Amino acid sequence: MLETIAIVLLVLWGLGLISSVSLGGFIHVLLVLAIIVILVRVIQGRKVL
Repeated sequence: MLETIAIVLLVLWGLGLISSVSLGGFIHVLLVLAIIVILVRVIQGRKVL
């Protein structure tokens, strides 16, 4: 579940970099959330992706 959310957030961030500058703040929030999810999985000792 968390890995799916992380992948979706990373994809949305990538699309945001390509598509629009106006959504830049929102996209960077999504990136931070994706990184947090990945870090939580690493700390818990689970497979990252």
